[in-house]
Amino acid sequence: MKPELILLNISGPDKTGITASLTEILANYDATILDIGQADIHHTLSLGILIKTDSERSGKIIKELLLKTRDLQVQVSFDVVTEEAYNDWVSRQGKGRYIVTMLGRQITARQISEVAKIITTQGLNIETITRLTGRIPLDESEQPAAKACIEMLVRGTPQNRENMQARFMQLAAKLNFDISFQEDTMYRRSRRLVCFDMDSTLIGTEVIDELADRAGVGEQVRAITEAAMRGEIDFKESFTRRVALLKGLDVSVMKEIAENLPITEGVERLMTVLKRSGYKTAILSGGFTYFGEYLKQRFGIDYVYANELEVGPDGKLTGRYLGDIVDGERKKELLKIIAQVENINIAQTIAVGDGANDLPMLSTAGLGIAFHAKPKVKAEAGQSISTIGIDGVLYFLGFKDSYIQT
Repeated sequence: MKPELILLNISGPDKTGITASLTEILANYDATILDIGQADIHHTLSLGILIKTDSERSGKIIKELLLKTRDLQVQVSFDVVTEEAYNDWVSRQGKGRYIVTMLGRQITARQISEVAKIITTQGLNIETITRLTGRIPLDESEQPAAKACIEMLVRGTPQNRENMQARFMQLAAKLNFDISFQEDTMYRRSRRLVCFDMDSTLIGTEVIDELADRAGVGEQVRAITEAAMRGEIDFKESFTRRVALLKGLDVSVMKEIAENLPITEGVERLMTVLKRSGYKTAILSGGFTYFGEYLKQRFGIDYVYANELEVGPDGKLTGRYLGDIVDGERKKELLKIIAQVENINIAQTIAVGDGANDLPMLSTAGLGIAFHAKPKVKAEAGQSISTIGIDGVLYFLGFKDSYIQT
């Protein structure tokens, strides 16, 4: 007897027991469930079940389902699926799967519409959309630092992935939201190591500028810092010049600066969740070890690699540094070394930074995220967060508010 493929679409007020009642009818007639999906949007159920049965049983199944759904006060519709259509759907299994994450203080209809258009023009199909952030209060004053995030699962092969990524970034800048486009591989939800830049990433300042202010050379140092972060000056050269200007500064000022560092929004939440979830964390910084160690103790960070300032016997900075400079290339190598020590595949690593000297590690990591970064860095990184705090990294990893409340 030729099989019949029937797609059941059930919708209506959600209540306990609907799925159990309907699948029991299917079980009584030995129907095979080929696919099933369910969503609940504001207490409204949307349930789809694709079944295989035969012509002798299909009529009885439909009759019982109609009676049961009437009792349950939900609606049901039936669509016949051809074998050709089903086989075409099966043949797409295993083809490209990507995750598009939209993130911001709020996600608007315009933002979703424009992102969906780009996805469509690339020949991709949106299969599911999931909200990762908590429920939004109508009174925005109740949640002044609100976050909104949705995640789309899309399938297919982009016609031009590089162009698609560029259009996403341009749109995000124009409509004030963040977006991530990741391949949905086995590594995407099994990341294990996160490496952070420190200055202007975990903290809202450049520590060398704070030291320079105390030394009375703030303007000179800031000018060099900004040029280096824009990639206009070689980092090693700029670092050497800036440290030389700190000569004679009393080392005691570092304690006062460390205790008053402006911690970036979301750091505590991010570190708490990462630690609880078994991630290893590292600071790879072109800044200074003293401040990295302070953050390590405060947030339980596993590794710190930064630059060591030389202190003279008089307790003052000599204007020199000890050891090799941690520049962009060194950050990349340290990322690889830590991953190797922890027996972590490089595809399972994440790097987060804001400056040009972070680009080597951002491009090496399995996921590189530019955080409140310079335009050049955002353009090259591919993924960026500019609208909310650094805990936005959690949403790019697929975490939901419902299970990461701290």
